[in-house]
Amino acid sequence: MKVTIGKRGDYAVRAVLDLSLHYRRERRKARQIARAMGIPRQYLSRILAELVRDGILVAVAGQGGGYELGRPPSKISLLEVIEATEGPLELRTCILRNSACRTADKCSVHDIWSKAQEAMRTRLGAATFSQIARVQALLEGSC
Repeated sequence: MKVTIGKRGDYAVRAVLDLSLHYRRERRKARQIARAMGIPRQYLSRILAELVRDGILVAVAGQGGGYELGRPPSKISLLEVIEATEGPLELRTCILRNSACRTADKCSVHDIWSKAQEAMRTRLGAATFSQIARVQALLEGSC
């Protein structure tokens, strides 16, 4: 089994990471983010709009405009960025029955799977973009 996020979530994480690395230094244009993070520019605009809608980013129009974080990177979790573009991270299909999961009619795997999902959500929710940016800066410095 694979646990992955889609392209939308992937690109959203990259965009927020780029803005976290430039936090309080400059607003970033979509083209700068796309170039720095290897994101197709035409696709990035839609993702940035979703992140603005959810209050994760702020868009400023005009000559000195661009995108910036809506709050400090220490207040933005990896979970909320992924869910802003991918939707809730939860399996809604019963593993054993391949039908809608119904708590009232649980299968033998339900409780184990629910706890595993909650552990993943908790870990992703605890990971902030200030932590991620710090690691990224260290990784970039080691190359």
